[in-house]
Amino acid sequence: MKNCEYQQIDPQALSTPTPPAAAPGSEKTSLQRPRRKWEVFPGKNRFYCDGRIIVARQSGVLPLTLGLIFVTSGLFFIFDCPFLVRNLTSCIPAIGGVLFFFVVISLLQTSFTDPGILPRATPDEAADIERQIANPDSSGSSTYRPPPRTKEVVINNQVVKLKYCFTCKMFRPPRTSHCSMCDNCVERFDHHCPWVGNCVGKRNYRFFYTFIVSLSFLTAFIFGCVITHLTLRMYLLAAAVCTLTL
Repeated sequence: MKNCEYQQIDPQALSTPTPPAAAPGSEKTSLQRPRRKWEVFPGKNRFYCDGRIIVARQSGVLPLTLGLIFVTSGLFFIFDCPFLVRNLTSCIPAIGGVLFFFVVISLLQTSFTDPGILPRATPDEAADIERQIANPDSSGSSTYRPPPRTKEVVINNQVVKLKYCFTCKMFRPPRTSHCSMCDNCVERFDHHCPWVGNCVGKRNYRFFYTFIVSLSFLTAFIFGCVITHLTLRMYLLAAAVCTLTL
């Protein structure tokens, strides 16, 4: 099978024009650097840090998510924590800081991790699938029809039905869906979350789950601390009023 467009391209296999002869005494020019997988990626994602970070094109809500987390946590640490430390315990900022750290780290991991994108079929592979389903007509010539929408295969003595993706030109594995936002087939696709700016799939689902759980604990912790802060202030105010009236 030929190398697909996602694989590293061998520069020696490319038909490039013969470079001009180097001048006497000049150093030999090096071969052109092979293009990496992310450089020929056909989807709607953007890559940073030499392909180590992947971001969906429609990721404008991610800064809003980070802003809400930072603003809410910042107000808590500035206004509520000093009062609670003086009147209750100094462990409250430590607990809040740990929860805040887990929320931010898990959010960034969910947003910048490949969710499980499957490479598309090459033109040769797509043509081979169409040839396999071609039916000869009565005159002896071959007529081609679009690939079937489903295909049954046997895995571990179990019949599994695979669906065909007309965009990626391949039969998708089970629990794989095509994301219309990113224009990619994602393995174990759960959904496209605009709040994290990425799809949620096989490779970042645990990060997304950690983000949801840690954010729930942080929200409940801040809410409880705010209620405690207001209750203590009302109690101290009532106690001060009673002392003045006596």
